[in-house]
Amino acid sequence: MRILAIDTALERCAACIMADDSPEPLAQESMDLARGHAEALLPLVERVIARVEGGFESLDRVAVTVGPGSYTGLRVGLSAARAVGLACGIPVVGVTTLSALLAPLLAAEEDYLGQGYLLAAAIDARHGHVYFQALSQDGGIAVPPTLLPLAEAVRLLGPGPAALAGSAAPALAAAAAAQGNRAVVPEGHIAPQIAWVASLGLVADPAHALARPLYLRGPDAQPQDHARLARR
Repeated sequence: MRILAIDTALERCAACIMADDSPEPLAQESMDLARGHAEALLPLVERVIARVEGGFESLDRVAVTVGPGSYTGLRVGLSAARAVGLACGIPVVGVTTLSALLAPLLAAEEDYLGQGYLLAAAIDARHGHVYFQALSQDGGIAVPPTLLPLAEAVRLLGPGPAALAGSAAPALAAAAAAQGNRAVVPEGHIAPQIAWVASLGLVADPAHALARPLYLRGPDAQPQDHARLARR
């Protein structure tokens, strides 16, 4: 099976193609950017597709990050993934950004679970809040994807030890340490890796891993009623 993975959920625009018989992507490209995903994504996907034999016709599936993340970024990625799926007649599966962050922690050589670590992913949601998910020492879901204050995430981590990933991981680790708790942020685990989005997409069940946005809260930009003109 060959899959195209797309990620525009956070401050990165990335795509890769991976096959289920290869441990490494056949082609990939990513760029860090806070804005402009809509303009950057399609040219980036076309460059990635051009590097593999067979192009779009060789694809069997599309995977896309569904959030939580940027409201606008998610819409860009989902629209592109659905368009490719429709044009190629192939299924589109959704992968949460929190899952993409947790997966490499689960597969790490350090064997965090074997050492009794709790694993958690935390994404900066601004205004002192984080998007948060945690796995217990047995690999089960201790905290499902949720939006909560940073202080509450520290409480849920407990005394540790904990291994953290995501853009809010350094702040969360510092807050935990301030309370005498043990938390580590392994190098290279701040942003989702596109290859892990593809790997999770390869094993996802299209009937359950739906390509629908996981916002956890509404967009930051809200209409300003006081600025609207009265209707006549």
